[in-house]
Amino acid sequence: MPRPWRIQWEGCWYHVTSRGNGRGNIFHDDEDRLHFLGLLGRMTERFRVRLHVYALMDNHYHWLLQTLEANLSRAMQWFNSGYSSWFNRRHRRPGHLLQGRYKAIVVQPEQWGLELSRYVHLNPIRVERFELDKRRQRQNRADVGSELQVERWKDRIEYLRNYRWSSYRAYVGLDSSPSWLNCAEVLSWMRAPEGKQRRAYQQFVEAAAREGLQQTPWRQLQAQVALGDDAFIQGLEKHLERREPQAARVLRRRPDFETVVGIVEGMRAESWEQFSNRHGDWGRELVLCLAHEHCELTLQQLGRLVGKMDYSAVSKAIERFRVRMATDRELAALVAQATTELSNVPV
Repeated sequence: MPRPWRIQWEGCWYHVTSRGNGRGNIFHDDEDRLHFLGLLGRMTERFRVRLHVYALMDNHYHWLLQTLEANLSRAMQWFNSGYSSWFNRRHRRPGHLLQGRYKAIVVQPEQWGLELSRYVHLNPIRVERFELDKRRQRQNRADVGSELQVERWKDRIEYLRNYRWSSYRAYVGLDSSPSWLNCAEVLSWMRAPEGKQRRAYQQFVEAAAREGLQQTPWRQLQAQVALGDDAFIQGLEKHLERREPQAARVLRRRPDFETVVGIVEGMRAESWEQFSNRHGDWGRELVLCLAHEHCELTLQQLGRLVGKMDYSAVSKAIERFRVRMATDRELAALVAQATTELSNVPV
């Protein structure tokens, strides 16, 4: 899959994250974290960046920020290379500290800024210790699992309030805010009187900690690069068509799984129910391959849609189909036909 486009212009909001190479730690102690925050403050001044939210974890970090100039890539290159060089010198280690490129999602702030700020601030408790790791979150969304004891959710909230390495304490008034952190705009979205915004925000975040983080913003992500409503995505596409036509194309809406199935049903002259359970059937594997490539569906999501297939089985089926396609001209022609039909479907 091609790398996501870097969308950059003045005034743009982003959720930014970067992980340690091989999921290794990027902080060994508090001196590392303090240097990181000092460098972050320098970045906001040097590159005219407004930092709204941050959270430092052992092996990655999250930011919600706004660039006043179209310079996110320059700012990130300066920051990540500067911190990595300092860290490697201090700890006398060679090689890459961070894993590949940073990830940046363009955000519609009025629609998603508040939700994303909560998502970032809850990262310190999104771990197995507090029963909020990915497996437990899936159970929560499915309303499966034992009822949470009062002591457990109190532990979550106590840890969250005492966690020093995020902007949450500044947001709820437990710490003073550094000059380079802008809390006011996110707090203004709480629709509470100015003197009560911090308390309202605290209730907003901590309610999710008690209830198990059942919502995630990433289900609404468009083409791996943008989070916003239809009008925002259309405006982003028009903006990019003027500046970066290729980048604009990735934002166009993707076909859904049912559309892919309908095209393949027409090619096979059979219903999905007739061929979806046939192991090795080219129709089923074509659906998997096309849906994975064109619908932005994960292997796990595809497995559920096809019918309780393990994600590794989906991966093997797609790879098997691609190997067949490389030597089977008729199959390659069918793929080309289906791809053409998909590109002409209004979405």
